[in-house]
Amino acid sequence: MIKVVLTNEILKYITEIDKNRYRVSSVKLPRSVSSRLRKNSKKKSSYASNKIEGNPLSEKQVDEVIERDEKKHFLKPEQEVRNYFLALNYLEEKVKEKERFSKKLILDVQKYVEKGASKEKIGLRGAMPPGVLFAVYDSQTGNPDYIPPEYLDIPELLDELVEYVNTTDDHPLIVAAVVHYQLVTIHPFEDGNGRTARLLSGYILDINGYGFNGIGSLEEYFAYDINEYYESIQMGLTVLYYSGRNNPPHPEVWVNYFLRMVLLYSNKICELSESSSEDEVSGSLSYLKGKEKELLLFLIKRYKGEFTPIEVSREIGVTNKTIINRLSVLVKNGFAEPLLVNQRIRSYELSDFTRDNEKKIKKMIVPASKAALDK
Repeated sequence: MIKVVLTNEILKYITEIDKNRYRVSSVKLPRSVSSRLRKNSKKKSSYASNKIEGNPLSEKQVDEVIERDEKKHFLKPEQEVRNYFLALNYLEEKVKEKERFSKKLILDVQKYVEKGASKEKIGLRGAMPPGVLFAVYDSQTGNPDYIPPEYLDIPELLDELVEYVNTTDDHPLIVAAVVHYQLVTIHPFEDGNGRTARLLSGYILDINGYGFNGIGSLEEYFAYDINEYYESIQMGLTVLYYSGRNNPPHPEVWVNYFLRMVLLYSNKICELSESSSEDEVSGSLSYLKGKEKELLLFLIKRYKGEFTPIEVSREIGVTNKTIINRLSVLVKNGFAEPLLVNQRIRSYELSDFTRDNEKKIKKMIVPASKAALDK
């Protein structure tokens, strides 16, 4: 089992990632924007994680495959990216349910990854035929790159990993790195080990609040330099699991790499979240005319709770009908919400979108003049 000792470098990475976590948590995006970004991020992850395994599809092809009718026939590379996307959806639901890390969760994720494969490919690997060595072979030379533990040891190794995850007081970022390494190294399945490891280390991040709202793809950063990714996991150790991979002498090689990728990923998410928020506010405001913007600014400054058109009209000296018309535009563009009583609008309130982006809205609205609102 990999045992991580905190170094100054590791602590520095954790501190910087935590800062980014706070930055992202302070950015509030409309639900429609968040949903769109999450779906695009899952597509990117499906592309990148399978690219690491040699999947030949381009990012554009992956996008098309995921959007295609699921009843159609898929070639193996297409099925692989769809499977990963489905596994991400599955884990997204498990995060909402706060599902504990377990052997069942590991097996369920691998089942998604290998959907459509033969029964032998799904579930824990078993005994090999006499005289046949189970190993990960170099496709060019035919030599073994890695000889994982015996199949009989797999259940106990997975139990040890599950117990560690559910009992450790290690920082969640360290736990995610350990889960990634252990699943790749234990290599419990005939196929799908790398993808399952990336999915479940991501799950550990998500369930502990380091998923950055599901925006962005950590897998993309692993895929930028696949050789560095594999070299970091292997840590220069011999090919046999029992000769050092089971308890690597310098686990910080992998942990430093993993945290560096998470930091790069989180830096990008900060930029993406903040720019998306700015763009969304700017885009929504572009649909408002001058008087509607002035009304919005007035409501932000004046009302923290609900309000009626008649009381607003009295305060600013315009007709009730004028306020209702302007409010309908604010509602349409997500700045205000009507409150219904017996299916009739009785009052309004500012939307969560407006409240969350109040400072940005104030900054972007420049009143045409300092005059009071009028007709």
